[in-house]
Amino acid sequence: MSEDSKGLRERVTRQGEEAIGKLAQELLENPIVTGALSAAFETRERAVRAQEVAMGALNLPSASDLERLTRRLRGVSQRLEGIEDAMDRLEERIERLGSSSAVEARLAAIDERLGAISAALAPAPEG
Repeated sequence: MSEDSKGLRERVTRQGEEAIGKLAQELLENPIVTGALSAAFETRERAVRAQEVAMGALNLPSASDLERLTRRLRGVSQRLEGIEDAMDRLEERIERLGSSSAVEARLAAIDERLGAISAALAPAPEG
């Protein structure tokens, strides 16, 4: 693209954005439009409340009920993961404690070996 066409494109784009922004601002300042938007949002809220009441009357969960249940399920899942991690750490500690008997056996063998070396190095009894 040439420099002139790029400049023209940017200018047209900027003017279009300004026009859209000005139109949006005027619409938001218009009391009829803001009143219609407010009424639409209020109607939506009433419809949501009516839907929740109807779902409750049919003993069916609403979207908010499902969201609450999902949050609680996530909490339980996180707690369960914490318990699993603690159990893994406990199992590792128990295994280490169990291997202490192997350490004790090794120390006993070293003690015996040292005793044998001491006996061999001890002066022979005169006799």
